[in-house]
Amino acid sequence: MSDPIADFLIRIKNAALANHQVVTVPFSGVKKSLAQVLQKEKFLEKVEVREDGKKKQLVVTLAETQGKPRLIEVKRISKPGKRVYIKAGEIPAFKRGLGVIIISSPQGLMTASEALKKRLGGEVICRII
Repeated sequence: MSDPIADFLIRIKNAALANHQVVTVPFSGVKKSLAQVLQKEKFLEKVEVREDGKKKQLVVTLAETQGKPRLIEVKRISKPGKRVYIKAGEIPAFKRGLGVIIISSPQGLMTASEALKKRLGGEVICRII
């Protein structure tokens, strides 16, 4: 797999489209951090790590809207073939607060609004609506 972050995001999107509440993906620290940011922004309800012998799995529960998993739209910005970096002063803001931009900064993964408050730039991971 050449882009595990894109795979993780698309699995969440596909699970919501198929009305699945729980998604299980192979564990990595970046995916766990990304899932925690999504949980903080109310896209995910619960994030947990399960261990089956030697393998770890990341189990995420999708947030619900009217009894169905909340649908999300994902746009991967920085890709393995073309990395996209941004300075703190260049961070765009969504109109009317719709969606979230996730940035990988020296202090870890965070939303664009958190990065603006801390005056940090970094790699633009994705945009989620």
